[in-house]
Amino acid sequence: MPDTATAAPSLQTALGQELKRELALTRRLLERVPTEQFGWKPHPKSMSLGTLASHMANLVGFLQMSLQGPETDMATVQFPASPTETDEVLRRFDLNAENIQQALAGVDDATFHDMWTMRRGEQVFITIPRTAVARVLVLNHLIHHRGQMSVYLRLLDIPVPAIYGGSADENPQG
Repeated sequence: MPDTATAAPSLQTALGQELKRELALTRRLLERVPTEQFGWKPHPKSMSLGTLASHMANLVGFLQMSLQGPETDMATVQFPASPTETDEVLRRFDLNAENIQQALAGVDDATFHDMWTMRRGEQVFITIPRTAVARVLVLNHLIHHRGQMSVYLRLLDIPVPAIYGGSADENPQG
């Protein structure tokens, strides 16, 4: 029997802990998005601030979708309307964060090694293990957009919170 004091945490436990940390950091950015700036874009090819915030609030749902079965047909998924204010983005984000934590609590490590397919009708977009869904489609994707969001906030002269260390606007030890 392995020594539980030194045994590595399960994949589900480790992922749940990492996700919890990353979601808390993401929420700190989303809290600073001003409703009155939702339509602002740093460049014509960029997403608007509101669209980016909404996208970040919804990203976590991909892991939950992948845990509901071996495939998801995006043609059948009913997405809610895009939020039009910060409080609505935060409510959506909080609900998705709570739902994914509950979904994670109900799966074992073997589930993360199973394959999941995202499709729209007959068109298959991707077939990957759920570990890759968690890492690539959710965590890495969320971190990427969090970087974008921090630049948007900086350009709008909105204080950027400390993420993995200090920021020019905050002293995390203060």
